[in-house]
Amino acid sequence: MSSFICVLKEDGVATVTLSRGKVNALNEATVEELYVRFRSLEGDASVSSVVLTGAGKFFSFGFDIPEFLEYSRESFTRYLRLFSRFYAYLFLFPKPVIAALNGHTIAGGCMLALACDQRLMVAGKGKISLNEINFGSSVFAGSTAMLKACVGERAARDVLFSGSMFSAEEALMLGLVDKVVPQEDLMPLAARAARELGGKNAAAFRSVKSLLRKPVADEAAGREEASIREFVEIWYSPETWKNLKEIKIAP
Repeated sequence: MSSFICVLKEDGVATVTLSRGKVNALNEATVEELYVRFRSLEGDASVSSVVLTGAGKFFSFGFDIPEFLEYSRESFTRYLRLFSRFYAYLFLFPKPVIAALNGHTIAGGCMLALACDQRLMVAGKGKISLNEINFGSSVFAGSTAMLKACVGERAARDVLFSGSMFSAEEALMLGLVDKVVPQEDLMPLAARAARELGGKNAAAFRSVKSLLRKPVADEAAGREEASIREFVEIWYSPETWKNLKEIKIAP
């Protein structure tokens, strides 16, 4: 089986890199592998913190739409539940997770970034977006709750209703990212941030993170399954299906 995830460990920091084609599109195998790798890192006493990044010019395009066009409703619903389980797990991951956004961070890729504790993004041409509404799709209860926890309700409304593609600088003003850095500084600064948080008392960090995030996660969990079912209904509607067929992903 092909591996789409690279994990490197140095000085207590594990760097997890998405590496799937040119745009790091998310499919079932990739999300399952991410979940397995993070579960392993959770139990690894040599790892105090994690940096999540992508290879190339994309952090992640989001879902591999052409692949999912071949899925039945039942299979696609299974994938969505898997994806939801992973980002909910990442949101509450007991160790610090820093997102090093090396380029475009779109839709499902943005959801993964929101689940991390901090987001550093490269200055330049990269865009970050929850743009689902623009091709006739919805989002999930969990990702909406994470967005509101990150930027507040008013900015979350603007992000989701507009479907805008924000530059790193615009995202910083919204609170969608925490820092904008030159490309050459991204990984060193992400590793530094990971070491700083990883250097905190581990039990205290887990407790504080849980106090901040578990109420958000618990509230969203009660609505997640219904939001997934609604997402599927909209995804397979004739108008959205037509739009999805026009989306191309570079191999």
